[in-house]
Amino acid sequence: MNIERDLLVTVHCSLFAEMKIKFKIVTPERTVFEEQVDQVTLPTQEGEITVLPNHIPLISVLVPGELVAKKEGKEVAMAVSGGMIEVRKNEITILADTAERAEEIDLARAEEARERAEKLKDEKIRMDETEYAAVAALMERNLARIRVAKKHLTRRGMRISEQ
Repeated sequence: MNIERDLLVTVHCSLFAEMKIKFKIVTPERTVFEEQVDQVTLPTQEGEITVLPNHIPLISVLVPGELVAKKEGKEVAMAVSGGMIEVRKNEITILADTAERAEEIDLARAEEARERAEKLKDEKIRMDETEYAAVAALMERNLARIRVAKKHLTRRGMRISEQ
């Protein structure tokens, strides 16, 4: 009886380990990533979630932050801004406003863009809600890009000078 149970558990675990998720992330400009992966961790309005094979169907809002897809023990990190997430039948589709792989991010440009957004916010003493939301979203997007780029460079063993 225990041998049968152990065999069943082993077969179930090996089948689960073989399952993949079809993952696709697109922006208005391009398809950023499209592959079979083991799992995806992404930022949502409700917090960070990890999607594994056989996840329940889900539609959610993507917020600025780091998205990490894992495939065969390797991580693919991306900085994302806003967008929509759909999970169904071992498929994840993300329609993102912007998305960049960590290795594509120019850290100096991201820092400059964040600084410009901060200056814009400081210069505009009286902003209406729409202007404020646009500047805040720009700052969030660039902060996410900076965090992902720094984390990626640190993992690759490169030193990052803090300014």
